[in-house]
Amino acid sequence: MNAARTTDVREEILRLKEEMHAVILAHFYQEGEIQDIADVVGDSLELARRAAATDAEVIVFAGVHFMAETAKILNPDKQVLLPDLNAGCSLAEGCPADRFTAFRRAHPDHVSITYINCSADVKAASDIICTSSNAEKIIRQIPAGQKIFFAPDRNLGRYLARKTGRDMLLWEGSCVVHETFSLRKLMQIQTEHPGAELIAHPECEEPLLERARFIGSTSALLRHVQGSPAREFIVATESGILHQMQRSCPDKTFIPAPPEANCACNDCPYMKLNTMDKLFACMKNRAPEIVLSPAVIERARLPIERMLSMS
Repeated sequence: MNAARTTDVREEILRLKEEMHAVILAHFYQEGEIQDIADVVGDSLELARRAAATDAEVIVFAGVHFMAETAKILNPDKQVLLPDLNAGCSLAEGCPADRFTAFRRAHPDHVSITYINCSADVKAASDIICTSSNAEKIIRQIPAGQKIFFAPDRNLGRYLARKTGRDMLLWEGSCVVHETFSLRKLMQIQTEHPGAELIAHPECEEPLLERARFIGSTSALLRHVQGSPAREFIVATESGILHQMQRSCPDKTFIPAPPEANCACNDCPYMKLNTMDKLFACMKNRAPEIVLSPAVIERARLPIERMLSMS
């Protein structure tokens, strides 16, 4: 998109936002120009909190489907728009509600702590929702004798089991982005940049996490680079967060962790479906809109509210 076209679209989005009394929420993994126009940029926990607190009449969610569903669950009487309904999530797709519910029935003695990267139907069948920002805190509030079932990300689950000492039953799911980082290529970059800190999201594979200097949620990674004396960082998470890192620390260098293939596989293909043109179109047309049944909203709201109260 050329500069003039970008300016025109940006101005139209801002005009429509005022006209609609809307708020634009954007995840850290969105393209930089979408982050720059959003009212709130954050990780899943922050966006859930802001969605729960907003007094806007319309929520425009620049993220993926499960995030917009969460906003709708917390705001059933408001219109929630998503620029592209195909913006899904590999974790959500790998944990269909029927299989999840059947697994829960087979393990009735387990409390279900479910990562927010799941569908509204899976949330409705869960006990507590969590994000990578608050999962450890939530798990530590579960009584020691209570068995825990954690879904759908096995890598995050293993990391949390090590951190908390809890022996959790894990769903075998993974993130299409975080499982593609190449340890071999990473070691080569570390040789070329011996002073760089490796920081990683806990959805990454275990061998990579073992090499990381710091492990944390997207927002925790951002806070870390802001406070660290290091001047160079190798960042093992979706590349969208580098926009905020560079914006807040312009004097530091951020190197995206490389995937195994020669591709942009450290870009989430779902997140990147959203564009400025699609953002404008969804606001102009008030579609696509997130629609959930009242029954699903009612059941899914409780485990989300438990998460917010335990955070």
